[in-house]
Amino acid sequence: MIAAAVAANATIHVPAIRYLAIMPVIILLGGAVLLLAAQSLVRRPLRLRFATVSTVVISLSAFGLAWWQWADVMDHGPYTTIAHAVVTDGFSVLVTVLVTSATVLFALVAEGYLAREGIEGGELHVLALVSASGAILMGQANDLVIVFLGLEILSIALYVLTAYNHKRTESGEAGLKYFVLGGFSSAVFVYGIALTYGATGTTNLAQIAGFLSRNVLVHDGVLLAGMSLLLVGFAFKVAAVPFHMWTPDVYQGAPSPVTGFMAAVAKAGGFAAFLRVFVSSFGVLRADWRPIVYVLAIVTLLLGAGLAVVQRDIKRMLAYSSINHAGFVLLGLQAASAAGVSAALYYLFAYAFMVIGSFAVVAVIGRSGDMEHDIASYRGLARHQPVLAFAFALLLLAQAGVPFTTGFLTKFQVVVASVDGHSVPLAVVAMGSAALAAFFYLRVTVLMYGPERAAEPVPAAAGGALFAPASELRTRLNAALLLEDVPAAPRVVAAATGRVPVPPLAALAIGICVLVTVVFGVFPAPLVDFAHKATLLFLP
Repeated sequence: MIAAAVAANATIHVPAIRYLAIMPVIILLGGAVLLLAAQSLVRRPLRLRFATVSTVVISLSAFGLAWWQWADVMDHGPYTTIAHAVVTDGFSVLVTVLVTSATVLFALVAEGYLAREGIEGGELHVLALVSASGAILMGQANDLVIVFLGLEILSIALYVLTAYNHKRTESGEAGLKYFVLGGFSSAVFVYGIALTYGATGTTNLAQIAGFLSRNVLVHDGVLLAGMSLLLVGFAFKVAAVPFHMWTPDVYQGAPSPVTGFMAAVAKAGGFAAFLRVFVSSFGVLRADWRPIVYVLAIVTLLLGAGLAVVQRDIKRMLAYSSINHAGFVLLGLQAASAAGVSAALYYLFAYAFMVIGSFAVVAVIGRSGDMEHDIASYRGLARHQPVLAFAFALLLLAQAGVPFTTGFLTKFQVVVASVDGHSVPLAVVAMGSAALAAFFYLRVTVLMYGPERAAEPVPAAAGGALFAPASELRTRLNAALLLEDVPAAPRVVAAATGRVPVPPLAALAIGICVLVTVVFGVFPAPLVDFAHKATLLFLP
């Protein structure tokens, strides 16, 4: 009798699992494990083509299951599973579609890069699949613990991907910097989870929202502190100012295909959880956190656009550009409305294709060693490779917000959501930063379509840059702002000469990105409707 009672008490209650909800994550992680096992069981490194095809097939399988989830949600509505820790709704499906699409494009771009750099094996593809699964999990999370789990799966793989090119010292330095700062931000995020749990008694997002709607906290200092630390953790992940300091160095040092993948997937996962946690769980406290996001958005918009103007390295320029784009997505979060969430999702989806296509071109122009990233390298590119130059120009102008591209509609929608949320000054700042950002996009475009001109060496001033003659300082300022090829050291920066080989799969990825950017810019209804329905089916 005693044994029976002990056995009854020892029964483990396993929560009900609806496997369709987590199947995309299972496919990505399972595919990564199988690919790593295949790598471990053969004597030689896996062929790049095999790793690329496997990654594309795995990602497309998860992509297809996401549409199955969409049909299920449309027919039966959103639902939670695994003790309400994971949610399947339109919001999570859109994030899954975005992340799997980005992973396919990354695999196409990475093959040519790895072949050119002489790097064999499928470890890069394994890490990308693992990182993508973490981003999807962040979009599906209905519990702060699951958010943290997804954040770490996403981030740890990205640390290694950043330092993947062992032939470049800059890559290792960037990976180390990202790891140290990322570990610090994760600690801050966990502390925020602990304080939130202490104030509400739960980490479940729906239960937190219910607790706050039913109770008025007389002493809410612990809750506000926890919410602030969560905001800091998310702000670091999406590269919002002043938590952006890792971004330029990491973007510059990481392999170019990885930089594009990071810009698309890390922002998608980070903002997905950011939107779900703050709009869904802390919606009752929006009067407390909206002013903070308001300030974050302003400084992110202005600093991102302002510092991008003076960059001569194309990867650093695109890094500050990504900071500026994060500011625009923050407009949707700050609106704290269905329209704001829809606009933010649409922005993330469109931006993913623009930035991956841009970094695909950067990876091609970087040549062997992935070192040719001075903007002078793009001078006269249109004369030698007009198609590549046109594709890059179109992607850059789309990021600037040129009409008839997705970039114009994304900016328009987040600005409208901000105005509807009675944040007109913020919308004005956003439009001003967009006008400033147009300069550095146009600068590269003009360089590509301008005449070729080799740079002349300029001797360094005897007293250093600080005590250089006024004429030289003016020359250097013109070099930064007016496209004069004057290097910082007394050496010549070579302009682009001759054709650069474009790997076929990279060309395919660039073509897909351009096609999505133009087609959904001219015919935006399907993508806008997708983002709108994802918001309607958003499960608070």
